[in-house]
Amino acid sequence: QVHLVESGGGLVQAGGSLRLSCVASGRTHTTPAMAWFRRAPGKETEFIGNIKMPTGLTRYTDSLEGRFTISSVGSSAVALQMDSLKTEDTAVYFCAASQRLPPPRTQGEYPYWGQGTQVTVTA
Repeated sequence: QVHLVESGGGLVQAGGSLRLSCVASGRTHTTPAMAWFRRAPGKETEFIGNIKMPTGLTRYTDSLEGRFTISSVGSSAVALQMDSLKTEDTAVYFCAASQRLPPPRTQGEYPYWGQGTQVTVTA
């Protein structure tokens, strides 16, 4: 089992930045793929990007690449740096982990999920 805990969410004005963290515990050596997803009100869960641990190789959804950056923090934690935030970035942000390689892009391939952290971007 792998346990994930996100933190760092909050309220931010449009144009601002926020950094989310995700700490993994348990059998983390079995889950080299980690990813960030988000779910906005009334919308489906959206893939943001993933990272292959421990190499740090990342992939992003096209629409967010350049504003959002995923990085590894040590051997069992990842961060999501979000810049130039927009009101449409308001969502609950989730960290997920998977045994699959290369790191997948679909939520169904991630068996482990954190509880999510709320990000609200105001105009």
